[in-house]
Parts: sequence; C-alpha cells; structure tokens
Amino acid sequence: MIKINLLESVTDRSGGVAVVEDRVANPRAQTLVLALIVCGMLVLALGYEYMSSRSARDAAQKELEKQQQIASQMDAINKEQADIEKKTKDIQIRIDAIQKLRASQQGPGDVLRAIKERIDSVPGLYLENVENKNGDLVIKGGSPNEAAVTRFGQSLEFSSGLFSNLSIETERKTLDKVVVADDPTAPKPEMVNFTIKCKYTPSGSSKPATPAPAAPAAPGAPANQIAQK
Repeated sequence: MIKINLLESVTDRSGGVAVVEDRVANPRAQTLVLALIVCGMLVLALGYEYMSSRSARDAAQKELEKQQQIASQMDAINKEQADIEKKTKDIQIRIDAIQKLRASQQGPGDVLRAIKERIDSVPGLYLENVENKNGDLVIKGGSPNEAAVTRFGQSLEFSSGLFSNLSIETERKTLDKVVVADDPTAPKPEMVNFTIKCKYTPSGSSKPATPAPAAPAAPGAPANQIAQK
C-alpha cells in the first residue's frame, strides 16, 4: 500500500507560494516589473510613432511628386497657350494688314467708279485728272459748254452724302488751232475747263441720286454754283 504524506506536499506548496509572494512584494521586483512594462509601452509607442511618421512621409512624398507632375503639365500647357496666343496675334496682324491693303486698293477704284457713273450721264464731258488726298477730291476736266459742267456738279451734289462741300471753278478757252473748213470767218469754238473740289465720304451711298432737271444755261451766262474766271 502506497502512503502519501499530504502534509509535506501542502508545506512545500505553501513555501513556494510564499517565496513568490515575497518576490512580488519586493519593491525592487515591483520597480523592475514596472520599468519593463513602461519600456515595453514606450517601445510600442515609438514603433507606432515611427510607422505613422513613415506612412505620413511616404504619403507626403507621393503628394509632392503628384503636385510636381501637375505643375510640370501646367507649365507645358501655359507655354503652349502662350505660343498659340502669339501665333494668333501674328495672324490677326497679317489679317489687319491685308484688310488695310484691300481697303487702300478699293478706295481709288470706288471713287473713280462713282465719278464715271456720273460722267456717263453727261455727254461731251471728259476728265483730265482726279486727285484724292484723305477724302479731299480735286476733279479736273473739260466740256464744250457750261451746262454739262453744271449737270455734272449737280449729280455730285445730290449723291446722298457721297460727295459733299462741293465747289466748282470754270475757265473758258478758245480753241485757236481749230479751223472751220466751211467758214473760215466763223467764230472759233470754246472749251470750258473746270476744277471741282469736294469731300468724298465712302460711308455714303455710292448710287448717284437722280438730279433735278436743269434748264440749259444761256451761252456766255455763268451757271449756278460756278465761279467764272
């Protein structure tokens, strides 16, 4: 029969527990345990802080690279836009120059066309010279009689503002070189030279207004609005 000494077992247990309790109750042991706990928590906190800082740094680095890429793309876009604006400005300058050139080319043609329309309606009238200085016209020509000059002046005056500030000067000249074969003693024909000064306004209507019928002037009598030299 096996015998077990329970008293010794309980005694042994009590002694071990007492030793553990003594060690736990020891201030040095408590301090050491507390220091280990604090060190462990500190290590965990430092590790967490390191990981958080590293993650934040990586995120900031990625954001910085992204912003740098966007800035580079914006610089390229701004440069391209500046080039387009420069090309557009150059094209606009060329267009303006072409339009000015066309206007300068069409201007004299419009003046001559408007004058020709009125000369065609007056038989026997001819032109010698037309000068245009910034819209100030000087028209020189001749006619066998003053009535034709008067009709031509009226057609310019009644032009719906295309020609304005009209003034006419005439000068009679005898054609000495013209000899009438049938009657050498007949009076030699005369020619009426005229100078018309007026203002040309392209914005006015280019269509000639129908002039009021004028009665033929008597030979040798000055016509209306004509300064006899």
